[in-house]
Amino acid sequence: MERRLLVWFISSSLFLAIYILLNSLFAPPPAPQPVADGPAGVVEPAEADPVAEQDDDARPPIAADADPADAPEEQPRPDRPSLITLGSMDPQSGFFLLATLNSRGGAIERLELTERNAEGKLRYRRVDTTSGYLGYLAGKTSPDRDGCIVGVVGPGTPAALAVPDETSQGPGLRVGDRIIAIGGRAITSSRELNERLAQSRPGQSVSLEVVRPDREGPPLILTAVLSEHPLDLIRLSSTGGADEVLGNLDRLSCRVTLSQLGDRNLPTGTTSIEGLEWIGEAIYDHEVKAAESVDQEVVFSLPLSQRQLGSAATGPVKITRSFAITPGSYLIDMDVQVENEGEQPQRLAYRLEGPNGITLEGWWYSTKISPNMLGGAAARDVVYNTVRDRHRLLSGYDLLKRAKNQPRDPDPTIFGEDEAEQNRSLRYAAVDAQYFVVALLPPEGTEYFTDFRRSAATVVADPREIPIHQERAVNVSFFVDSLVSEVQPGGSIRESLRLFAGPKDPDMLASLGLSDAIEYGWFGRVSRFLGWILHWINWGIGNYGLAIILLTCLVRFCLFPISRNAAVNAQRMQELAPELKKIAEKYKDDMEARLKAQREFQKRVGFNPLAGCLPALLQLPIFIGLYRCLSVDLELRQEPFFSNQAWASNLAGPDMLYYWGDWLWDYLAGRGTGWLGPYFNILPVFVVALFLVQQKLFMPPPTDEQTAMTQKIMTIMTLMMAIFFFRVPAGLCIYFITSSLWGIAERLIVKRTLPPPKPIAAFPAGDAGGVVDGKVTSTRTAGKKSLTERIREQVKPEPPKALPPNKRKRPTNKR
Repeated sequence: MERRLLVWFISSSLFLAIYILLNSLFAPPPAPQPVADGPAGVVEPAEADPVAEQDDDARPPIAADADPADAPEEQPRPDRPSLITLGSMDPQSGFFLLATLNSRGGAIERLELTERNAEGKLRYRRVDTTSGYLGYLAGKTSPDRDGCIVGVVGPGTPAALAVPDETSQGPGLRVGDRIIAIGGRAITSSRELNERLAQSRPGQSVSLEVVRPDREGPPLILTAVLSEHPLDLIRLSSTGGADEVLGNLDRLSCRVTLSQLGDRNLPTGTTSIEGLEWIGEAIYDHEVKAAESVDQEVVFSLPLSQRQLGSAATGPVKITRSFAITPGSYLIDMDVQVENEGEQPQRLAYRLEGPNGITLEGWWYSTKISPNMLGGAAARDVVYNTVRDRHRLLSGYDLLKRAKNQPRDPDPTIFGEDEAEQNRSLRYAAVDAQYFVVALLPPEGTEYFTDFRRSAATVVADPREIPIHQERAVNVSFFVDSLVSEVQPGGSIRESLRLFAGPKDPDMLASLGLSDAIEYGWFGRVSRFLGWILHWINWGIGNYGLAIILLTCLVRFCLFPISRNAAVNAQRMQELAPELKKIAEKYKDDMEARLKAQREFQKRVGFNPLAGCLPALLQLPIFIGLYRCLSVDLELRQEPFFSNQAWASNLAGPDMLYYWGDWLWDYLAGRGTGWLGPYFNILPVFVVALFLVQQKLFMPPPTDEQTAMTQKIMTIMTLMMAIFFFRVPAGLCIYFITSSLWGIAERLIVKRTLPPPKPIAAFPAGDAGGVVDGKVTSTRTAGKKSLTERIREQVKPEPPKALPPNKRKRPTNKR
């Protein structure tokens, strides 16, 4: 029977592997890509900012039901979008953020974290790339000439600090410059520029040949010193790099549109009122306010005439919004105002969209814990806190599933306008990632938002285009709708908000009321306590890799008495195994008698089989707590094992010894679709090797064929564990390696210090309880069949006994 089980197990595994191979080799062609409901298309490898590359000559349309003669002449409007930066990457500026905003839509296009540590290095850099960083340029390929046209230059970036060969020109690239060569090699497009930069390294000096529009003569030569990539916490999906997946849409974050205009409102499942879709892409006027030579605030304004709004409007409306940041803070102050500039009252309300395009770093290997009992967390989830629901998480998996199954109503409601006012009190709404969160918060001094009538979560993606096995990377967001107000002429609706975009630092989140965004799962207090010890050890030695080793040793040392007791119990179990086997063989047809005999035997020799289970249960909270601590702790991110070398440079991710994603099959090396991932990792190999060594050293020799088969299956299962451990973060691998080495050494030491085997006492004759000379007699009622016998009779009933001739009946067809 055991051999058939092993053959079935191996055959099933082989069949599954062949099925996956054939499915990847002969996959069906993708369906035609539908038109997306959003300001940009489905993500494909892009050369530049898709939002900025839209038709520059576009004008807001005139509503079909409007009468041009009834409206006054409109004021001239800007016809070209602009990119505006707030904050700086300069270490001396003290800013923690560098924001890039787009006047087309008046919203956030990109947000980078620029805080520095004590050594002057970026505290939060990108961990998915080791190339050099020139800066976010929003480059566009020149339509009639070779080169890349610069769209924006962030203050303090290497591009802004590039030194020209002509001192009269001043430092840095400028908007409108056309880069035609880098490192002495010509480029023809922005894509080619990005490819050249991908081959560079931080600290490397590169020369840029630039054609400046207002300058004649030969190209200008600038020399830039590349830096590390700051973490782009918010970005367009098309600029997300290798971790981005097909199907996610490009959309600016925190856009504003009208959700109520007169008697017209925004239908369920849509992003704008019918006929007013262009508001989300309209070009705003903007005014920038600077302090100490750094732009810190921008005010966007969008006047909407009655002719543009249509017959539902009784007059013009103006949308005004502002963004402001301050040094040393991860908060962005936002104001939204909708003003009635007409001469009659108007029913107005607005919709404020949340952030989207949050970083996807490590989504294919990270372990994110969900507070929900059923269902797991995706790489990006929506979290919120209301008076009614408290802290809740809406998984990206569930949002994508609903968008597929209910396309007419794809957005699950956080709260609705028909609910009580108390239930609509919103403390925060956020998009949550593994180590970072972007949250919409009420203004300082206010605990809850009370001016929103509706809120819901949504996917910023085409659900039909998200590849299978990559659903975890779906782009998600949320929105809030303001209360509908009867706005008098000259009056307005106004709301002040804060946007937190930063790391999941426990102290920082606690000060903002976001502590629940850090989820440890079970035994959270144990995890926090062990995390505190880990940070204390690192403070003393300055290396988190060694700190994990010392913490693991400390935990195993404290558990040594329990482990030794378990080892003593295991040895005693091995000594008693032959006798227990004899009892099992003797009473193999009588389960009740067998259990009674085993209990009597264990009681006589003084052995308690549960004594080995209790220590294991006591250790469980500690081991789970330590595992969760290493999985969630922000401080392990971008911390190297030895130094800042490429191997094991991020303890929160795999060690990434060698990149094989270019030549290995996608079903093995794909991000999310592969069993192993795009990198060969050596630490998981050591982990599984040590597991096998432990089995070989401490597993008792088989006493029969069944035990031997069980041990072989355990070995196969351990080898299969290598697949699941292959993408485990390096910090966890260090923990497993240290724990395994400690366990091997502990067992060897304990084996030498164990007490000598106890002799098995003989059974005295005539012992009460039905056990005589080591034999057990069943005490069940005579004639009553055991459970085993009754089951056997049901499976294989005995044929009826033949009747004697004098008892048989004559057949009816015979006389």
